[in-house]
Amino acid sequence: MGHRKKSAPRHGSLAYLPKKRAAQIKGRIRNWVDNDGDVNFLGFAGFKAGMTHITYVEDQENSPYYGKEILKPVTIIETPPLLLIGVRVYYEDDYGKYVVGEVFSEKFNENLNRAINLPNLDNYNSKNVQKELQKKIKKDSEIRGIFQTQPYKISLSRKKPDIIEIKLNSIEDSLKEFKYAIKLLGREIRIRDILKEGELMDVIAVSKGKGFQGPVKRNGIRILTRKNSKIRRAVACIGPWHPARVSYTVPRPGQMGFHQRTEYHKRIMFIGENEEEINPKGGFIKYGKISGDYILVLGSIPGPKKRLIRIRKTIRPKKSFEVKSPEIIYVNRESQQRK
Repeated sequence: MGHRKKSAPRHGSLAYLPKKRAAQIKGRIRNWVDNDGDVNFLGFAGFKAGMTHITYVEDQENSPYYGKEILKPVTIIETPPLLLIGVRVYYEDDYGKYVVGEVFSEKFNENLNRAINLPNLDNYNSKNVQKELQKKIKKDSEIRGIFQTQPYKISLSRKKPDIIEIKLNSIEDSLKEFKYAIKLLGREIRIRDILKEGELMDVIAVSKGKGFQGPVKRNGIRILTRKNSKIRRAVACIGPWHPARVSYTVPRPGQMGFHQRTEYHKRIMFIGENEEEINPKGGFIKYGKISGDYILVLGSIPGPKKRLIRIRKTIRPKKSFEVKSPEIIYVNRESQQRK
């Protein structure tokens, strides 16, 4: 029997460096888009439920399939309302970004103490604290909302919430942003209040972890011949004698998966509220049934099911893209259990 050969690298050995485990499972957003729109939050968060496929009419005029029906895969993200528990003010100078002050809601959810130690409200939410904080706000201050996810409202088994920050749209008046966030303090924010159908967004998530793997699976290198050497699933020559070190470009074993990844220009095909329109018979495998708000995202996204997915208004807007609600003809709801 002949030996099995490997094709070109599948995962791209130098696509992302370093290939190490993500610092946190909920992902991290380092940059936000600045636009001239109305004051609103620039992102959201949800939980990956599964995938299906839809048939829709292509509505982008620059597409070769314009006006035709297309069958494409979509990812379902369940998006329970986020609870705004605090407002934080940042300022950036030559030495970096630092917190100027923060204001918290008067009431906290009973599950919040599972994630953090609840702050002393006497030092945060009084009107005097708000007035003092308003005086410190400058023209180029950055206002962010502190949100709490509510996984206990969906089919997940955990009650511990995730704490995330979402930036407000940068406009000329930072004080206006602060007052807008204070009005919503303690309320639930739904995804319809921030995003709309047909819009492009960025998805930030941590990919599925695969543990410690060898260079064949991790980098897609060729398996050596039987008579070549004592090793087969490794690199035969890892470099010259001098310099006396192994270059970072040489495929080596190590961590595979559980990396933070950002995917750009993911289109929201549908924002739904009625779970009967999306749940397949028997629910989604390894997830269950959707019980509230959800969105359909065109294509795939990183991470396994039940993973927290961070959503951000796209930081690279397409000038040729026209935002409008697509016409969906069919959504597959057949049982995923082959029953």
